[in-house]
Amino acid sequence: MKHVKKASKRTRAVTGGALVAVLALGGFGAYSASADSPKAAPAAVKAEARGKNLTRSTHLTVEAATKAAQAALDAAEKENQRVSVAVVDRNGNTILTLRGDGAGPQSYESAEKKAYTAVSWNAPTSELAKRLEQAPNLKDIPGTLFLGGGAPVTAKGAPIAGIGVAGAPSGDLDEKFARAGVAALGK
Repeated sequence: MKHVKKASKRTRAVTGGALVAVLALGGFGAYSASADSPKAAPAAVKAEARGKNLTRSTHLTVEAATKAAQAALDAAEKENQRVSVAVVDRNGNTILTLRGDGAGPQSYESAEKKAYTAVSWNAPTSELAKRLEQAPNLKDIPGTLFLGGGAPVTAKGAPIAGIGVAGAPSGDLDEKFARAGVAALGK
């Protein structure tokens, strides 16, 4: 059997002291992390009580977005067009994208950009494309695509979503299908 050397009293005292310090600081950290800040609480209560710092917005449900996208895809299929359809929320975040059978690989991203563009300016992208003549720098805004095929969805006059369609031979057809998606939401 091998003999193990005992630690000196000094080593044991230093190690024990360090252990006590770590435990004490850890306890203090847990206490301070869970303590309520008296300065932050009243401000939060006042803001919520007054409501001046709050706003409400309307969003499509996933069910409604799916209904709109499917209606756009169905309208395209009736005309033998292979397209992709995207629905974005008010903030331009994609809710869903449907890529129709046989749709080109570029159509997926184009549909999302058209939807984003339509909701950003609350206007069909065909109208926005016409604005490029007066403001050609609009096309430089990241994430946008100024081609026909995007239509905004509104509630009480404010944009709440955008529907984009891409893949048909013309922007007019893409936009026709996007409008079919918007119309499906009114039914």
